[in-house]
Amino acid sequence: MSRFAACFEDLPDPRGRNARHPLTSILFIAVAAIVCGAESCTDMADFGVAKKKWLKTIVPLPYGIPSHDTFSTVFRHLDPDAFDAASRRLTASFAQGLEGVVAIDGKAVRGAYRRAAKATPLHFVNVWAAGPGLVIGQKLAPGRNEVQGALDALALLALEGSIVTADALHCRPDTARAILAAGGDYALALKANQPGLLAQALARIEDAGHVESIQIAAETAHDRIETRRASVVAAGDINFPGLQAIGCVETTSRHTNGHLTSHVRYFLLSTTMSPSALIEVVRTHWQIENNLHWVLDVHFREDAARNRKDNGPQNIAFLRKIALNLLRSHPDKASIRRKIKKAGWDDEFLTSLIAHMR
Repeated sequence: MSRFAACFEDLPDPRGRNARHPLTSILFIAVAAIVCGAESCTDMADFGVAKKKWLKTIVPLPYGIPSHDTFSTVFRHLDPDAFDAASRRLTASFAQGLEGVVAIDGKAVRGAYRRAAKATPLHFVNVWAAGPGLVIGQKLAPGRNEVQGALDALALLALEGSIVTADALHCRPDTARAILAAGGDYALALKANQPGLLAQALARIEDAGHVESIQIAAETAHDRIETRRASVVAAGDINFPGLQAIGCVETTSRHTNGHLTSHVRYFLLSTTMSPSALIEVVRTHWQIENNLHWVLDVHFREDAARNRKDNGPQNIAFLRKIALNLLRSHPDKASIRRKIKKAGWDDEFLTSLIAHMR
């Protein structure tokens, strides 16, 4: 608890001076509740009542367990930028020596809308460190502007030793400069939304003639057999921030009905890498969909969440990611689903999960 309290002790309390429950206790109960499967402020209050004996050994509860209205009030009015900064301090405590692929992608929280409102759902940009399997950043995409959300997230991160991956939406000079300024390298998908760059890349690959390429052995997945071939060509003279090479990955799929499909993807690279390394980087990027977004929707039911007032949806989204980081970083080899159930059933296991916040 000492590490948790240290990370959040300077977080401004949105309540008045007559607030009865310590803010750090409220936050701790909320995180522990979500680790155990809580989905709403009512669930947090119910968790607190059920686990009161255990909680009293960890956090101060001078007036007992906060009500669901107290949880709701705090998260509706808590400053999300300040909460984000405190959350990143907590993440840093168990994400030392960050290296490898860092993936950026957007995700909507589809249930976070006001009834009869014309506004589209809340939209976040998530930053996922594939190596340790941790969320290291989250920013609201203002007006669903995912590019600006990514720039805001990158401005807050230190990415030395990492290679940042993103889809074609982020294949832009300003995003490339932001990644380089954060100390990282990039592998940005290049598609027809950047016709000039794509034409230059295709011409460079054609001019290169025979280049080193590698073919990955066929593997079976999703009822098809896939084979990948990659190549990398130098492209330091193309006018794009930090660009050093163009990568090309061709994937051929043979389906169970014998149908053969093939598609080619192109990438801008700020560092030269081997074709095999390029294939690994490209494949690792999709972990953000399978290991983050899918888990948030299936195990934490994020898309079904109906927190929709004020800052509540954004702050509770932070809580889910703190909970997921705790579950991921725990050495137990069980699945996320099993860890959530074990945490709810076994106080000793829940205590060992929480210990990672030290």
